[in-house]
Amino acid sequence: MDRLNQGIAIRSGNFTPYELNLLDALNLLTAKPMLYVANIDGSEINGNEQTKAVELLAQREGTAWVSVCAAIEAELADMEEKGKAQFLQELGLPEPGLNRIIRAGYGLLGLLTFFTAGPKEVRAWTAPQGAKATHAAGVIHSDFERGFIRAEVTAFDDYIALGGEQGAKEAGKLRLEGRDYVVQDGDVILFRFNV
Repeated sequence: MDRLNQGIAIRSGNFTPYELNLLDALNLLTAKPMLYVANIDGSEINGNEQTKAVELLAQREGTAWVSVCAAIEAELADMEEKGKAQFLQELGLPEPGLNRIIRAGYGLLGLLTFFTAGPKEVRAWTAPQGAKATHAAGVIHSDFERGFIRAEVTAFDDYIALGGEQGAKEAGKLRLEGRDYVVQDGDVILFRFNV
């Protein structure tokens, strides 16, 4: 326990299971997941000495970090969708920094996103990583979980590339999965149920 007095974060992983069990009841902040976000200058998108220091700190503490340029993010927020992709390409960035922050946060919290898509709406849902199809169905509605029959699953990239459910079905990319199927991040799922 001397490590606590030395300022070592619990999330660093340098504690025995016995110590972690004792500390768990205290709900200490240093046991919580931490995400460092480094705001960098637009001219240093690929990093600098400070971002390397943040990366080392995150590694030492066993947590995550992301670097973003707030000025670029502010410009992106004011742009039309068409212009965003071109702007990012000109800067040599694959995606906005906000996307990286969200993905890092979901990873730290052990979450994933799956989608439901119908003729009127597409919706994103959040479930724990490792969730089975029945649990994911229950995220939408408890009746879906209770009366679960099967899940019709398509990977997100296939769903988009093939123009939706019908295209995925014709290409053989739509799978029928049972209650023990482990939902993957980005799955597009149609739940069949009977209550």
